Amino acid sequence: MNRISQRIGSIAESATLAITSKAKAMRAEGIDVIGFGAGEPDFPTPPHIVEAAEAACRVPRNHKYSPAAGLPELREAVAAKTARDSGYEVTPSQVLITNGGKHAVYNTMASLLDPGDEVLLPAPYWVTYPEAITLAGGVPVIIPTDEKTGFRATVDQLESAKTSRTKALLFVSPSNPTGAVYPPDKVVELGQWAAANDIWVITDEIYEHLVYGDNQFSSMPEAVPEISDRCVVVNGVAKTFAMTGWRVGWMIGPNDVIKAAANLQSHATSNVCNVAQAAALAAVSGSLEPAFEMRAAFDRRRRLMNELLGSIPGIALVEPQGAFYAFPSFAGVLGRPLAGRAPDSSMALAEVVLDEAGVAFVPGEAFGAPGYGRFSYALGDDDLAEGINRLARLLTSG
Repeated sequence: MNRISQRIGSIAESATLAITSKAKAMRAEGIDVIGFGAGEPDFPTPPHIVEAAEAACRVPRNHKYSPAAGLPELREAVAAKTARDSGYEVTPSQVLITNGGKHAVYNTMASLLDPGDEVLLPAPYWVTYPEAITLAGGVPVIIPTDEKTGFRATVDQLESAKTSRTKALLFVSPSNPTGAVYPPDKVVELGQWAAANDIWVITDEIYEHLVYGDNQFSSMPEAVPEISDRCVVVNGVAKTFAMTGWRVGWMIGPNDVIKAAANLQSHATSNVCNVAQAAALAAVSGSLEPAFEMRAAFDRRRRLMNELLGSIPGIALVEPQGAFYAFPSFAGVLGRPLAGRAPDSSMALAEVVLDEAGVAFVPGEAFGAPGYGRFSYALGDDDLAEGINRLARLLTSG
């Protein structure tokens, strides 16, 4: 008899956390490492949010259990924030506060999927999506995209992959890891296809405010109202307000789904930390100006990253449109002699680059996209430039 259940034993380690962990271990040994792996802003949480948490610590009711679905005032504020930011009108009863956006993804899959249900999952995808689908008994059906399509799936692809077991489409824009943003007309096109086929849409909007240039975020249930009864929105404060460690997210959906997910959460975790909820309340109720200032810095780094990576021979790159990641192809580099080795995969290349140049990035295999790599530009300008220049020197040295 196995000591670890097959269900849990089959979960793949998060490659983003693994590469960050190795980089940190090397730094602890005194090795100079520049990390492009972590998916979190390098800015501190805005002061007014921290002050709200400090004040909440002194309120006795926050020392006790609170409603498993979230503080009523936060659920109401998230509903108001959703209407303000995307035009999607929902009621507080349609909001469930979760322990981060990742928890919202797990709750959603567990609440919607039965064994064998299929979820259409465009690749490259965030590493957690297929694991959450599989843990819920579902089957990820991978929809491959590449730079030729701007890393965006098409209705024709979805139609070809659809079967009688298709339950949902997982839709993400802006994308982690590619930075792709679907234009509003494409959002409508995919949403109308899902509505016509009675397919659920699970849409992750965690990067909604990190869109650059002429690109535009569009919330699918607002753009296609007819899917609202078969749509779950996943979001949180992590990226917009530099609050990854506070662990507050939410899911928005039809009342029956939210009620079921709240029931699950009441047994799995009970309430989200009350102090963190108070901080999240200050975040979603306050000004977006700190987020816009952070976005301006990311935009500058995005353009620098695009210029530096795009100048390296053998690397092909689609300019990121949103989030804070670049996703270059290493197809023109793989197989070449490099520091006495000849890495034939982005996984092997990442090891060589970390060992020889002290630069950490996440290989594309983690995202269902072998041959690519994810580079976060959520780090200081000087480190960004130094890291990419180290990579360039290594790749051009032979």
